[in-house]
Amino acid sequence: MSATEVLTPTAQYRLREFHSFGALDARFVYLVPSGAIFALNKIGGDIIDQIGQAGPTSEELVEFLLHRGYQPGEIDAALTELEHSEVIICGDFTPAKPEVPVKRFPLQRIVLNITNQCNLACTYCYEYSPDKISKTEGKPKYMPASIAEASINMLIKESGDRPAIHVTFFGGETLLNFPMLRSSVEYAKRKCSEAGKQVEFSLTTNATLLTEHVVDFLAEHKVGITVSIDGDRQLNDNMRVFSDGRGSYDVILPRIKMLLQRHKTNSIGARVTLSSGVHHVRRIYEHLTRDVGFAAVGFSPATANPNRLYSIGEVRMGNILDGFEDLAWEYRDWAVAGRHHGFTNVNDTLKELHSGISKAYPCGAGLGLLGVGTAGDINLCHRFVDSDVGQMGHVQKGGVNHQARDQFLNTHHIGARYDCHTCWARPVCAGGCYHEAFVHYGNTSAATLHYCDWIRGWNDLCLRIYGEISLRNPSFLDRFTDN
Repeated sequence: MSATEVLTPTAQYRLREFHSFGALDARFVYLVPSGAIFALNKIGGDIIDQIGQAGPTSEELVEFLLHRGYQPGEIDAALTELEHSEVIICGDFTPAKPEVPVKRFPLQRIVLNITNQCNLACTYCYEYSPDKISKTEGKPKYMPASIAEASINMLIKESGDRPAIHVTFFGGETLLNFPMLRSSVEYAKRKCSEAGKQVEFSLTTNATLLTEHVVDFLAEHKVGITVSIDGDRQLNDNMRVFSDGRGSYDVILPRIKMLLQRHKTNSIGARVTLSSGVHHVRRIYEHLTRDVGFAAVGFSPATANPNRLYSIGEVRMGNILDGFEDLAWEYRDWAVAGRHHGFTNVNDTLKELHSGISKAYPCGAGLGLLGVGTAGDINLCHRFVDSDVGQMGHVQKGGVNHQARDQFLNTHHIGARYDCHTCWARPVCAGGCYHEAFVHYGNTSAATLHYCDWIRGWNDLCLRIYGEISLRNPSFLDRFTDN
């Protein structure tokens, strides 16, 4: 049966929702909202171009393609594949409304803010800066073991059938409460063994309190570590200072090198907070990888009201994207050669793109992750711990407040964030960080519109890099499936 016989001649073809991009001489489309990546052959490109220009009926489109020299069977196959992949559609359609995921989503991770104290006074810190939203008055400075154990019990209970769970330790400066951290690790391993579950651990630290004893314990229990550091001495000490104004770089550098030398059982990465005084992406990356020895470095802008002096601002955000692009293309070169590159921002985005992720929410906060404060209050995530926002119960007084949790998930789903409905990057972004939205707009459900152009630019860049890797060394992408 020919193409002219199987298609209704009066129906018009339309393009569905996708983002076009190119890599080398190939054409691709990134499909929204499925998050799939579709490579176009020549006939596919001709079909999309003609539909975009003329909105033809099926008869007109087939006639156009026959005139271009394509055979009827080839046309049928191409149109069927493009329709099946939801790149095009013949006739009208109504996009499906995003559905709220199943309620009572099992927990996978808790973040224990085991202290609200810190021995540094970093200018941009969301716990101590003018943008602070937590209220720690009357709360313990250090989480007691009873609260940590109740939190772990809650996680095991709320994890359902998940075979593995994760406990993250956070602060303040996490290692100020190392004795309780140590006992919590041992408690969690014992209770998970009894429950038939595996448990993994991670923590964030400013590295000032690392000792051989501490590091050996963390290595023994395979604790993943994120070290907060902003680059070389000059850049780091712009913001990351002690309360008397002294920079922290000279204190932490030998401790970090000792950590990297002694801890080999889990990942150790550097987290850089970009601000008005720290936005030199290439310089920071090279120092932290080549001079210090980190295998992974990630960057994140400081969360700040735009009126703060440490706020990055639009001009510097543009400069940062330029710096990210420089490192991202280097990542591409290394990937083509089959080499590891430590720029985690591009690595994480490529992993999401490869998996075809289409997010209903920007992160796991309130979904598979909850934060717990020193007094046992449960909140949306570690950034909202001890605030009036995102409260979801108490670990010793009834556990998770599922009504509050369900209410949050219903009102923060991508389907309820109307500013995002026409954005092609929403499968990866889903509206942006709740904390960033609250600091900027006073509303956790607001889309982070001040980052939209930046996010679209970044995702387009990563798609082009993904396309090139898929053409030049596709086996490199297997690591995103294996992990």
